[in-house]
Parts: sequence; structure tokens; C-alpha cells
Amino acid sequence: MKRIAVIDKEACINSHGCTFLCANVCPINRMGKDCIVLGEDKKPVISEELCIGCGICPKRCPVSCIIIINLEKELKQPIHSFGQNAFRLHGLPLPRFGKIVGLIGQNGIGKSTALKILSSQLIPNLGDYSGEASMKKVIEFFKGKELFDFFEKLGNKKMKLSYKPQQIDSLPKIADGNVRALLEKVDERHALNETIKDLELEEVMESNLKELSGGELQRVAIAATILKQADVYALDEPASYLDVRQRLNMANALQKLVDEKKSIIVIEHDLAVLDYLSDFIHIIFGTPTAYGAVSNIKSTRNGINEYLEGFIKDENLRLRSKPIRFEVRPPGTAKKPRDLIEYPALEKSFERFSLKAEQGYLSRKEVIGVLGPNAIGKTTFVKLLAGIDKPSLGEVDWKMKIAFKPQYLVPEKGITVEEFFSGKKLDIELLHGEVDRKLHIKSLNERLLEELSGGELQRVAIAFALSQESDILLLDEPSAYLDIEQRLAVADLIKSITNYKEKMALVVDHDVVFIDFVSDRLIVFEGIPGIKGHALAPVSKEEGMNHFLKELNITFRRDPETGRPRANKLNSVLDREQKQEGKYYYS
Repeated sequence: MKRIAVIDKEACINSHGCTFLCANVCPINRMGKDCIVLGEDKKPVISEELCIGCGICPKRCPVSCIIIINLEKELKQPIHSFGQNAFRLHGLPLPRFGKIVGLIGQNGIGKSTALKILSSQLIPNLGDYSGEASMKKVIEFFKGKELFDFFEKLGNKKMKLSYKPQQIDSLPKIADGNVRALLEKVDERHALNETIKDLELEEVMESNLKELSGGELQRVAIAATILKQADVYALDEPASYLDVRQRLNMANALQKLVDEKKSIIVIEHDLAVLDYLSDFIHIIFGTPTAYGAVSNIKSTRNGINEYLEGFIKDENLRLRSKPIRFEVRPPGTAKKPRDLIEYPALEKSFERFSLKAEQGYLSRKEVIGVLGPNAIGKTTFVKLLAGIDKPSLGEVDWKMKIAFKPQYLVPEKGITVEEFFSGKKLDIELLHGEVDRKLHIKSLNERLLEELSGGELQRVAIAFALSQESDILLLDEPSAYLDIEQRLAVADLIKSITNYKEKMALVVDHDVVFIDFVSDRLIVFEGIPGIKGHALAPVSKEEGMNHFLKELNITFRRDPETGRPRANKLNSVLDREQKQEGKYYYS
């Protein structure tokens, strides 16, 4: 049986609190063979050929920096490896001209690596990390395979590519000046005015890049990518920071762009957007930070459903022990529950923005989802309920304990995750039990907060909020930076804790599938972004979704296999029928 051994060299503390323990406990080493040895950097090196997969060294490692994987079946030669005992990617997605191909999979599974290879940001080394990677070797490797023509054109400079990276915050560092100057410079397709309209960029065209919010910067990065004249467009998580309307605008702009001479490849964690956008899907499976493998190409519906089912049929491979199912519940009654707390009508005025919120109530064992555009006052509303900000009119005076997870996370410097949790008033049994099972916090304990990725920091913040001794949970955009599985795990965790701990919860998010999964009722925001916001009173999920989606002019249906919400194509038969019936959200 083939094994994969991966070591996180940055986490390893050999000679700094560890005396080469992994080698000392290895049964093969104790037999006199060199299964685990010290490398030149004084870090362990594990021989995958000698390793028997006993699992002792990962269990005994004091910082959990070793991963040993016993593969169910042999994998093909790696397309790229980052070094000995490091992450490796097996296989690549297949660009389809005239189509949009989506990539679905966990964080740290190789999606971005695959996209960088296909967009010529990275030349794959074919598993040979000892020397410099060569495009000539890559072309030779793919002879007789479907990707041969692609890489031959790429190697001979006969293919143009346009790439939007995942980390858009670097854009102001590499491009100075205002938005208009940047977009005019890259507008090879002469489609600037159309793109500005499609992505609703009119108000930021004269702004400096350094002044833009995350959502504005994301839309500028998307515009800069699609304005170039290219054969292949590769976009890594284009929906991040965008509200629901902006996500649909982005999807429509990409669908308008693609033709028989263009191919688009997209990584996206918002299931509704991925489903709405893509023609085909590749599932990237494996073990995060250890290895990733690319499935055969699938239709969008089948690919997403197999991923949620946790079983790839043509690979005969199980991804997880049980499938993810969406609960389809009948509409709730209008009768108020007995165990509730009410909040009054509230107002908050700023120099350039004002918010009005209708009165409403929260009840125990219930999650209220909050939907609305960016800059409409959702975060302000949550802060008013949390007591962080004071309203201009009205008063929130809850004699209850509140746990608040903010939208923007600023990590404390110089402390580990374990130190961050230590000494806090937390439900330790809950933290070390269900929260850790769903969010895998223990594996981060020895890491410094400032060194965590966005997704890891988000998991820590959610775990901290959910584990507090509280009556009310207020969570602002908990799905940000998380992959699909993590989002649904967080939604399930919120529902579970709210129910059996008898808490009240309010959750703000832009992922419609996430909100559908977690919510019992909804608060919908209306208004003019950046000028005035109006929070409606909480209503049933069906009524709230219908109201919200009608404003967006989009309809959703339920997938018959998984129960997940699926966006109908604009002006499709189902779209027209549901609009005629007034059923924008098909519950």
C-alpha cells in the first residue's frame, strides 16, 4: 500500500522543545533502519518507502506536525510536489473552451495550485523537486493526453491567459493610482463601459485603489481580469467580500464573457454561485495540506451532489463517512413562542449613513439569518444588539450574556491559539467536544494567532464565540474564508448548540446556501447602500427569502437528491414559472 508522509517544517520544534521524538518512537528506526532521519535543516525526513503506516509518530509528535496517510489506492504520478514530505498535487482540471469549469474542494487541497499551473503562474515539476521545472518536460509528459494541446500552446506562447489571484489585498501594492487608470490600461477587449455597468463600479471609478473596501477591490480585480483579451480566464474565489447581488452580477459577467474561443476556470466556495455559474465541475479530493487529486470532469449538478454525498462514483471513493443533507421544513407558524426577548425599533445616524430597524424578537432554540447588500447597515444593527454601539433612537437593555463574533478579525500578536482560549470563561466541555470535532481547533493549538490563515482564524473566532457562557449568539459573516464543508459544519454547529444549549442566535452572511441551512427565520435589509438602511422585522424563512430574492430578480428551486437550494438560470422555464406564481424561494 502506498503511503504519503507530510511534515509541517514550520511547526516542527525539533531541538527547540522536542528531542527528535518521532525518530525515537518509530518502530522501523528501532529495528536499525533509517525511516526517519534528520535533514540538513535539522528537521525530520520520513522515508515513504520504509514507513509502515503505524501512526505512532503523528500521535506522539508534541505539535502534531506529521501526517501519515495510508492510501486506499495508488495515485498517479504527481503533477507538482513542493518538496520531500510536502504537499503534492495529482492530476489537473481540464479547461473546456466555450464552457465554465468550476473547482470544488476543501481548503488546502490544491485548488489554487491547480489554477496557478493552468494560468502559467507555476510550472509543474511533475513530482521531481530536485531540479528546476521545465515546460518542455511538461509537454512531453502530456503527450497522448487530453491536456497535451493546452500545454503545447502554452509552452509555445500561443495561448494568452488572464488570472485573478485569491489574495486581492496585494492589488494596491502592485498597481498605483485610481480605478479608471488601471482598468483603461488593461482594457484589451474594449469593453470597459459594459464591464463597469455589469459589476456596478460606477461610484468607485475615480477612487484610489488604496481607498477601496474588500468588496470594491474584489470587483475591480474581476474587471481587470475579464477586460484582458485571453484564451483562458482563471479566477480564484471571485465571490469573496461580495454581497449576493454582486455575486450574481459577477456570475452573469463571466457567463457573458465565455464563447467557443474562451475557457473560464473558477474556484468558488459559495455553492449557489458555483452551481449558477458553472457548466462542469472537478472535485479536488485528498487530505488538506498533504495531497490533492483531481476527479474526472462532471456535470455541475452531479459534481456538487457527489461532493455533498461524500462519494465519487466513478472513482469508487468515499470522501466522508456521511452525506450532507439540507433539511426541508414546512413553514413555521406565526404564533410567538413563549421564551423570547424583544428589541424595540432602533435608529442609528452617522454623518453620511442612517439605519432604521423595525422592532422584533429573538427566541430560544432559534437561529435568525440576516440578508442584505454590503454597506446597508447589517454590521451596525448587530453591534446595536450587542451593546457595542449605542442607538440614536431606542434602547437595547437585555439582561443576558451575549457572545459576539465580529466581521473583521484582528489577531492578538505573540500568543498561541491555546493561550488565547486559556483563562477565558468558556464551556470547556463544549469547546473540547462538539466544537473541536466540527472545527478542529486542537490541531491549531500551538500556532500563533497572527500566523493563521484567514480560514483558520475564522474557525478560532467562531469556536470562541460558540463556547462562551452566553444566552445570545451574534455572528457577523461566519462563512468568510471557509470552504464548503467548513461552512456547512459551522451551520450545523450553530443550529446544534442553539438547540440543545437553548440559546438565541442571529447570523449575518452573504452565502444563500449557508443562510438557508442555518436559519429558522430571516431579517431582510432594504435601502440604498452607503446612504440608508432599513432592517425589516423578522419573518418566516419562506417569506423572507421570497422578499429578498424578488428584489434580486432570481428564483431558487430545491435539488431533489440533496435538498440544497439551486439558482434557476435567468429566463429559464422554471424561472418564469416560479416568478408567475410568486415563488422565488421554493421551500
